[in-house]
Amino acid sequence: MNNQTHFGFKTVDESEKAGKVAEVFHSVAQKYDVMNDLMSGGLHRVWKHFTLTTSGVRAGDKVLDIAGGTGDLARGWAKRVGKSGEVWLTDINSSMLTVGRDRLLDEGLILPVSLADAEKLPFPDNYFNAVSVAFGLRNMTHKDVALKEMFRVLKPGGKLLVLEFSKVWKPLAPFYDFYSFKALPVMGKLVANDADSYQYLAESIRMHPDQETLKQMMLDAGFGRVDYHNMTGGVVALHKGIKF
Repeated sequence: MNNQTHFGFKTVDESEKAGKVAEVFHSVAQKYDVMNDLMSGGLHRVWKHFTLTTSGVRAGDKVLDIAGGTGDLARGWAKRVGKSGEVWLTDINSSMLTVGRDRLLDEGLILPVSLADAEKLPFPDNYFNAVSVAFGLRNMTHKDVALKEMFRVLKPGGKLLVLEFSKVWKPLAPFYDFYSFKALPVMGKLVANDADSYQYLAESIRMHPDQETLKQMMLDAGFGRVDYHNMTGGVVALHKGIKF
């Protein structure tokens, strides 16, 4: 019997989830950045800036950006590590990766790019100083496996940064629910001609582990210390894990 998992609020066979998630991101890739700005009122840029500036990443570091999509974090990492560093932009979705690679090339940034599954990373043990994943973990079928892979490729002393939607502050929940389930699909329809994908994205946020659960999952994956910082009333949280 096949194991079951969540695809938004639906229950599907684990073997089907990756394909269904792929369809969503193939569909939204071209309008992804426009929709991000629209959906978050530009706040996603603030959240990513906070991730970059509090990361401790320095010149010469090696950084892996997982589910890097259109390249926002990879661009920031490249500026921080400089010519002596190394930044890999990876994504499991070829449409998203192509958009990200082309965007960076248009800006004169030539970074190594890899079509990669976070559950089977094509990198050696103990290689990177930092691994980042922004708004990608919740779409992974086996989050525990992916977190262990991120742990594996980090050097001792290296840091995992997980920026992800999380459990919102309770008084905000009714407004947030209205926005997520009523406004987002309408925006998706009008801007990206795809209401269903944005309905899935809203549902996937609700099914993602809350702050404390994700912290425990990172500890279970081997990280020696895990802290998190809530932003915008818990709409998103940045989790940081250190590999001792």
